[in-house]
Amino acid sequence: MQLIDGKAVAAQIKLEIAAEVVQIKARGGKAPHLAAILVGHDGGSETYVANKVRTCSEIGFQSTLIRYEADVTESALLEKIVELNRDASVDGFIVQLPLPKHISEQKVIEAIDYRKDVDGFHPVNVGRMAIGLPCYLSATPAGILELLKRYRIETSGKHCVVLGRSNIVGKPVASLMMQKTYPGDCTVTVCHSHTKDIKSHCLQADIVISALGAPRFLTADMVKEGAVVIDVGTTRVPSEHTKSGFKLSGDVCFDEVAPKCSFITPVPGGVGPMTIVSLMNNTLLAAKKSVYP
Repeated sequence: MQLIDGKAVAAQIKLEIAAEVVQIKARGGKAPHLAAILVGHDGGSETYVANKVRTCSEIGFQSTLIRYEADVTESALLEKIVELNRDASVDGFIVQLPLPKHISEQKVIEAIDYRKDVDGFHPVNVGRMAIGLPCYLSATPAGILELLKRYRIETSGKHCVVLGRSNIVGKPVASLMMQKTYPGDCTVTVCHSHTKDIKSHCLQADIVISALGAPRFLTADMVKEGAVVIDVGTTRVPSEHTKSGFKLSGDVCFDEVAPKCSFITPVPGGVGPMTIVSLMNNTLLAAKKSVYP
């Protein structure tokens, strides 16, 4: 069993991006600029955005954080998005999800200029991804592919089972794993809450990508010997062993599943760190006009 160390890979990618930023500046270019809109005071969102801002600083990006209280109107938020779309100094921007219930997340996503949509959520980017055209890939699926690539995990002809069908992870990663490329060329099965006998599907899998958000769902009796297991789940569960009273739990019963695997990601320290560096890579691509000239 080999542990897939997302923290180490993410650190290496940060160094690579930082080196490229130095070269851009040396040629007289400007640092990539990422803006983030944060609405309200959701604890998880606060942490995620703080990590993104800190990472920008570490790799030489410019960042702008725009904050609104939870009672901001939808129209006010949409006006700010139009402003950022027009701001030539901003290469890419994100609106941190989830949003308060009175704001339509889909309306917000569609309002973002797809050429600045570094989260990869806009229908144009999703559609281009589905047919294999250049686009900004959603950060978590992009991070998963990068881990597979950096660990040279064989995917061609393999059976990949994706647990979960969310727009952010399940659907895009399933689409990417069947593309005519590497990583890809898999036969893909997507399982979800209405799938009958998920265990039988998982037992056929050479690669399991679990993005259910169901702590310790995947057990040893659901995984065949030598499988590759990618755990995307990050659920806060009560813990008596931490100061906060909580710990992060993945979808996988790690201790019992790991001995059966050829490769496995831990939680934390697996897919999570890759999500932020994938966002940074999209921002770098936006600054270089590599995807949309």
